[in-house]
Amino acid sequence: MFEKIKRLLFGRRKNPLDPRVFHHLSLIAFFAWIGLGADGLSSSCYGPEEAFLSLGAHQHLALPLALMVMVTVFILSASYSQIIEHFPSGGGGYLVASKLISPGTGVVSGCALLVDYILTIAMSIASAMDAIFSFLPHSFLAYKFVATLCCLSLLILLNLRGVKESVLVLTPIFIAFVATHLVVVFFGIFTHGSELPTMVVDTVRETRSGIQSIGFWAMAMVLFRAFSLGGGTFTGIEAVSNGVQILREPRVKTAKKTMLYMAVSLSFTAGGLLISYLLFHVQPAPGQTLNAVLISNLASQWRFGHAFILLTLLAEGALLVVAAQTGFVDGPRVMANMALDRWLPRRFTNLSERLVMKDGVLLMGIAAMLMLFYTHASVHILVVMYSINVFLTFTLSQFGMVKHWTRDRGTGWLHGFLINAVGMLVTSGILVMTIVLKFGQGGWVTLLVTGCLIAVCWIIRAHYVKTLQALRGLNQVLGDLPLEDQGTPPAKQADGPTAVLMVSGYNGIGIHSILAIQRFFPGHFKNFVFLSAGIIDSGRFKGASEIDALKRSVDQDLEKYVKLANRFGFYAEARAALGTDVIEELEVLCSQVRQEWTKKVFFMGQLTFQGETFWTRLLHNQTAFALQRRLLFNGYEAVILPIRLRLTGS
Repeated sequence: MFEKIKRLLFGRRKNPLDPRVFHHLSLIAFFAWIGLGADGLSSSCYGPEEAFLSLGAHQHLALPLALMVMVTVFILSASYSQIIEHFPSGGGGYLVASKLISPGTGVVSGCALLVDYILTIAMSIASAMDAIFSFLPHSFLAYKFVATLCCLSLLILLNLRGVKESVLVLTPIFIAFVATHLVVVFFGIFTHGSELPTMVVDTVRETRSGIQSIGFWAMAMVLFRAFSLGGGTFTGIEAVSNGVQILREPRVKTAKKTMLYMAVSLSFTAGGLLISYLLFHVQPAPGQTLNAVLISNLASQWRFGHAFILLTLLAEGALLVVAAQTGFVDGPRVMANMALDRWLPRRFTNLSERLVMKDGVLLMGIAAMLMLFYTHASVHILVVMYSINVFLTFTLSQFGMVKHWTRDRGTGWLHGFLINAVGMLVTSGILVMTIVLKFGQGGWVTLLVTGCLIAVCWIIRAHYVKTLQALRGLNQVLGDLPLEDQGTPPAKQADGPTAVLMVSGYNGIGIHSILAIQRFFPGHFKNFVFLSAGIIDSGRFKGASEIDALKRSVDQDLEKYVKLANRFGFYAEARAALGTDVIEELEVLCSQVRQEWTKKVFFMGQLTFQGETFWTRLLHNQTAFALQRRLLFNGYEAVILPIRLRLTGS
């Protein structure tokens, strides 16, 4: 019954060894635009509003503000297209900062991205509920927070089923948003087409008047302040570069096409809404977003105006839910990249049976839920917290590319340098302005959380470095044993005692386990069977060639163990399996061996740290203990061989 419920909620298991699975799970440009571009497009629901309201009494500046927003979108999109070309395997801001600046800068960028994606999820869903409850009776507002939490829970469940399935489910919402907002912007601007020349003249006249009254720099500060506080409009542009791995081949071409779709749709929508606010003289209304006020003014006199208003606001709210999808798609992928570099626990590289980074999805969802509780789902608080980190990552990425162009002055370097340099100036300016203006209004929380996460990453990294140093010493002592061919290997003794040893790579741990078995049971075992499961994690799940390379590596390591056991005078053979769950794969191999050998004992090595704590258990897998429990309760004789590891400085 449990398995049936699990299959109903999360779907059937997917086979990572099926060569068609990569094609099936990857996204074409259109679906990537939905899954990764929804975050950018949905920012038009709150970014332009924040910018327009920040103008205060100088709303005539909305026209130059709209032009600045549209140009900036294309500048950032062009700069991230260059990042995609130079880092075709994905990784975005984290990988750019790590490779082009320094690993330390990379972890700052990675942590900023993680907090940003958590806030993306929280703010998108909170903003979605604001949009949806804008047209509901005020008595319903009491249920808004509960609806927000339910919506987040549903999205977590969808992403545990798989990225592509969640994107397909949300596609109609995305199309409805694009269609309705095309109507709003086109109708809003072109029905006032005769007023556009007058609006330009009025903008110039009022700007001159404002400069005369408050000064040029004060007027420029008003404009740049509004531009900075509306910086949420640009969030999500980096998502494609972080998610290149899930795109359809050729990935770079697909990614650049997706970036183009995103840039055109976002610049048109955000710029068009700002101009429409000005043309319709939109003013804030209690319990309603500026978009809700604009759409009501626009369509209230239409024959089916009420239905259109309802559809548009529903699509807007629903798209914001889709936008949270970007956090669930890219957040776990950034965590996996950082885990591969040992900044985070290695478990974040693991894939579930649905080929999803389950631990990353759950952590992103739980963290977003905590943010919603902290802010009580207030968009005005979340948007400030949200904007800081995204521009920190933007700035570090642009700086990394500028540094690259100045070092590698190849063909077209000047063009690339100028694009990234302008992007860096824009994003760093927005970053500084946002921190200065909003530090006391919630910005400090983002900086504090990001700083704490960076500190945790350094602690994790330090532990892994000490562990690697200790293991390196073990490998040097035991890993240099000769593997020369000793002639004819010993004969198989089918009825003789057999040691079945689980190994992971040819290293000091595996060799130590062989020697420990001989030391504990001298002369008892006549045969050795080596079992190894090659784990297909996020670092391997990139294509059939990566899987083939993993299979070759596992087979070569097992062959070395067989030769070593032969040298010690034992008959030996090996079995290998590939999969996403090491325990399940080893359990299957153990079941096969059990039927072939009459007298056998299963052995597995487990690192044991001096003064073991919850921290060491969190950072290192407990595979041996979990597998031993399964084997024991299935009637197997299973023994764990402790491998003592003393860390320097502990």
